[in-house]
Amino acid sequence: MFRWLRHRYDRMRLKDPRWLPLFREDPSGEVVSVDCETTGFDTRTDDIISISAIRIAGNRILTSQAFNAYVRPDAEMRADAIRVHQLRAVDVAGARPMREVLPDFLDFLGGRPLVGYWIDYDAAMLDRYVSAYYGFHLPNRRIEVSGLYYERKYGDAPQGTQIDLSFAAITRDLGLRTLALHDAFNDALSAGEMYVQLTDMKARNVRIAREHGHDASAAITVG
Repeated sequence: MFRWLRHRYDRMRLKDPRWLPLFREDPSGEVVSVDCETTGFDTRTDDIISISAIRIAGNRILTSQAFNAYVRPDAEMRADAIRVHQLRAVDVAGARPMREVLPDFLDFLGGRPLVGYWIDYDAAMLDRYVSAYYGFHLPNRRIEVSGLYYERKYGDAPQGTQIDLSFAAITRDLGLRTLALHDAFNDALSAGEMYVQLTDMKARNVRIAREHGHDASAAITVG
């Protein structure tokens, strides 16, 4: 309810018509898988240094049309974050600032829902810039792949069942290839593959067997 009210309020106060498409869910049915790498893990003070976004149309993951950008941050790079994504300050020193990158990303996104693993984190990072530069909150619907996975595997589980929503568990149970982690493009691609598998399973009313794992069989087209 709060997000709906905020959406209406932001839409009423919108000053630049360029961003109207964000407030209208795209009729194509496409979604966009998104991942960001950051200077640290605090959505209030850390900055995005890398962002990838991949459109998904049905079972087609459109990697050839992906949005990829490095971003020059204002915040200092934290050592714990560098250990995760292996990007140093020198690696993004020549990149564009977010003020220049963000409009291109929003044009690419349009009104499509955001898909991702831990998508609320990425959306919160993006939302901080959108709010600061344009005066509204990112209105796009969010789809969390771990939530889709939970519903397919644990939605009918008895009380006391041990639940594992880790990236590794989802990858394993869906029989997906393991890509190098903490690279924005790879993580967006992996989340996109999870989304395609899980939405196909839901459409076919197929569940993930808790004892045996992989029951997915969607044909994913990547390119």
